Amino acid sequence: MALRSVFDEGVIRSEFEKAGIDTQFIPLIWKYVLQNPNRELDEVPSLPSAAYPLLRSKFRSSTSTINSIVESNDNVTTKLLIRLQNGAFIEAVIMRYDTRLGTYGGKPRPGGLRSTLCISSQFCATGSMGLKSNLSSGEIVEQLVHACRLSHIRNVVFMGMGEPLNNYIAVVEAIRTMTGFPFQLSPKKITVSTVGIIHAINKLHSDLPNVNLAVSLHAPVQDIRCQIMPAARAFPLERLMDTLKNYQKNSQQKIFIEYIMLNGVNDEEKHAHQLGKLLETFQVVVNLIPFNPIGSLSPFKSSNEQAVKSFQKILRGTYGIRTTIRKQMGQDISGACGQLVVNLPDKELIRSSGLTTDIEDLCAG
Repeated sequence: MALRSVFDEGVIRSEFEKAGIDTQFIPLIWKYVLQNPNRELDEVPSLPSAAYPLLRSKFRSSTSTINSIVESNDNVTTKLLIRLQNGAFIEAVIMRYDTRLGTYGGKPRPGGLRSTLCISSQFCATGSMGLKSNLSSGEIVEQLVHACRLSHIRNVVFMGMGEPLNNYIAVVEAIRTMTGFPFQLSPKKITVSTVGIIHAINKLHSDLPNVNLAVSLHAPVQDIRCQIMPAARAFPLERLMDTLKNYQKNSQQKIFIEYIMLNGVNDEEKHAHQLGKLLETFQVVVNLIPFNPIGSLSPFKSSNEQAVKSFQKILRGTYGIRTTIRKQMGQDISGACGQLVVNLPDKELIRSSGLTTDIEDLCAG
């Protein structure tokens, strides 16, 4: 049987409890592993004697390894290609920002340098991007462990491979680990992106208070949304908006709306007005995302710069909705939105199967 990650919090806690070992030692083990890469669990100091054979027989300090590290030409994006112990690949992307650049509300921005980690919650179980398998909570946390050894991570976004809310239990467990010792990330610096899994959104705030919710909306009406994302058929827009209204009422948090700009599909002025009317009663931040075409995988094309700016102007000026345009980072290393694990070494370009490809399989958020 494959050994589990020492960062699989639920599993290691259960094993410690069964063995009568104080679970307060678990965060100390994590701290040692984080600070001492390539060391064995036998070397963790000051544990009860019963802990060592248990750790040795059932856990590994890391079940994943970094297969490659690729830096973008501008040195602000780093792509980690991570190999899981079952041989599958996932990617995590480190994005570095200087929050002092530009202005906000006509005033200089506060802040400084920061790093955001985009991580995956599922992986491709076959040679296509369609069939997903869940990562364990430990495999999710290990992406942060690998990244922390390269950069000081302040923010984490679940916008990599997979639908986080379809791996709900592991994602919740991983985030609780990330916000505890020794990582101690602020919940307010973690964002979970979803296509709109209604039953999971309904319980997200109670399970993860203060964590940010981002919704991949991508269209202001249901038929266009289904054209872009076939998975949206299971989550009618009207029901989704009612769910978001309840979520915002309970959480008192703004919601981030992700909107991929697709030429001639959802980027016209009428679409901007439809979106504005849909969102005008919400506290939201709309993030307009230039689409990254991936070879022949997608029939969609990116909107031109003027269309994106006009769309932003309508949302801001007519509806008073805070609207940003996502800065494209890491396109030269296929680390931008929609390019994760498409260009694996020795991996054939995914062949067209005649099926409609969900844009969420091509663009993670």
